[in-house]
Amino acid sequence: MPTEKEKMLAGQLYLASDEELSEERLAARKLLKKLNESAPEDIRLRNQLFKELLGEIGNEFWIEPPFYCDYGYNIRAGQQVYFNFDCVILDVSQVVIGDRCLFGPKVQIYAATHPINWKVRGSLLEYGAPVTIGSDVWVGGGAIICPGVKIGDRSIIAAGAVVTRDVPADVLVGGNPARIIKKLENKDEPPEIN
Repeated sequence: MPTEKEKMLAGQLYLASDEELSEERLAARKLLKKLNESAPEDIRLRNQLFKELLGEIGNEFWIEPPFYCDYGYNIRAGQQVYFNFDCVILDVSQVVIGDRCLFGPKVQIYAATHPINWKVRGSLLEYGAPVTIGSDVWVGGGAIICPGVKIGDRSIIAAGAVVTRDVPADVLVGGNPARIIKKLENKDEPPEIN
């Protein structure tokens, strides 16, 4: 019979109050407390805490504290990823982030969700659905990315958007629920800056 953690990682209904999961969340909270209370100039400590807390991170990864997550080990991020202040990732399932992604302040990424059926929800069972964010994505401040969403490369999520379904590559989306506002002409070479 699978453990509650195995069920959680498989996207099945599970009990978050399970002892193993509770201990893992507590361990993450302790690391988050150290991170969130660290001095701005203590870059070495912050980088060490990122590596202890998160599943996998590339070079030039940075989070401006405060930051919050459930477990940390389900978060995978590529090269040159930046999170501004006060971001939240509920990582009961995998959250995979490509290279060169930017996240504004107060961005929330939810891989956690609850059953629609009230009786099942009342039993305190919950589950998750993975979130995948491609490379070169910019997520504006206060945006919310819901469970199971995939965001294509080079897309922009406008500030305050609530992303409830997949976003293709090379588009700007905004609103609640987010919808495509326009297609982006992302050429291979960046424009020259004078």
